Amino acid sequence: MTAVTFAATAATASAVPDAALRTSVRVPLHFADGYSTEADVMTFTGLVDGREHLLLGLGDWRGALDAAAHGGQAPLTRPHSECLTGDVFGSERCDCGPQLREAAERIAATGGFLAYLRQEGRGIGLYAKLDAYALQDAGLDTYEANRAVGHGDDERDYAMVAQMLAAVGASRIRLLSNNPDKASQLRGYGLVVDEQIPTGVHLTASNAHYLATKREVTGHLLDLA
Repeated sequence: MTAVTFAATAATASAVPDAALRTSVRVPLHFADGYSTEADVMTFTGLVDGREHLLLGLGDWRGALDAAAHGGQAPLTRPHSECLTGDVFGSERCDCGPQLREAAERIAATGGFLAYLRQEGRGIGLYAKLDAYALQDAGLDTYEANRAVGHGDDERDYAMVAQMLAAVGASRIRLLSNNPDKASQLRGYGLVVDEQIPTGVHLTASNAHYLATKREVTGHLLDLA
């Protein structure tokens, strides 16, 4: 997998208000394929949109923070927007469920964070996402369908990720994501993104067109060859 390196651009950063840690609970995680780990699941007060986003500290995340503070490698971090159909029901129309599973193991191995964000359907909500699915079945691509139901291509904002990470002392990360907009937004909110590391390509017959469209329209880092 390739990694894209970024330089910090503090001059263009937008300040976000401080958030505070509310609760941290140790939770055992078990995935359908048998993989198990544990996470410190954290909640916050003061998040900009008022939604109940979570930050999961995986592996030796405290050690990863300490290493980063002393000039070492930054903690591996993935902002993952919730996808009920993919994360819970195993839908193959997207790659969300496999990405979530992959991220948990990769982050736990090195120490870092998984931000689980309440931004279903690229921020348009569950019902609108399913409306868009129906339009995709009629021939529209994933972005055209979003527009047809009255929404933007991608309405997600990652300010709360910067807030949550700042609240636990993370100012630098290695970003586990195929989406260049995540890196751009997080840098814009003042977070230093040392590199962007793509997830694996979770290709199925049902999501091939969806993945190709993400690569072609929004520049996702996907090697579909």
